[in-house]
Amino acid sequence: MDIEAIRAGEIKDLSGCDLEETDLSGLDLRHVRLAGANLVGANLSNANLERAQLDGANLIGVRLMGADLRANFLGANLMQADLSGADMRGGNFRGANLMAANLEKGSLFGAFLSGSNLMSANLRGVDLRGADMRGANLSSANLKGADLNTAELEGAIFTESNLEEANLYGTNLSGVNFTSANLLCADLHQATLNGTILTGACIEGTVLDEQRSLG
Repeated sequence: MDIEAIRAGEIKDLSGCDLEETDLSGLDLRHVRLAGANLVGANLSNANLERAQLDGANLIGVRLMGADLRANFLGANLMQADLSGADMRGGNFRGANLMAANLEKGSLFGAFLSGSNLMSANLRGVDLRGADMRGANLSSANLKGADLNTAELEGAIFTESNLEEANLYGTNLSGVNFTSANLLCADLHQATLNGTILTGACIEGTVLDEQRSLG
């Protein structure tokens, strides 16, 4: 692959290309098609992927620190990817595999994560305000201090996840499964709790509206 041609913006369609272990750090990849590309172990740190198409791409172990990820990752495989500190606002991650990915202190404000797999992911301190996470699997994920204000979480799974000091103000928690989750000092003001499962969850210090109880 001619990296210099990519760097010069001469190639806009990399669909299905083998870019394993390729250094693409700092490149302007806006609007580039990477659908179905093999990006295993690639370095995309500080790259600009705004509006890039990565649906079905394989990004296992890819490095995306500081990258602009306001892109389409529909059904992409991002297992164990490092997305710490990345800008993913409004990104489309529907049905994506983010198992064990590192998203610490990134921004997923208004992102689309419905049906995605975030098992064992590191979401510590992540901005998830207004994100659509319906039906997502966040089992054993670390969301300590995450901001989920007004996020849509209906039917999501948080079994054995860590939500200590997380902000769940105004979220829709209908049908959410918090079995054995840690909700220590989490803020659930104005949250919708219809059919929410809290079996074995730690709710010590959980902040609720007056006259409401999780017991």
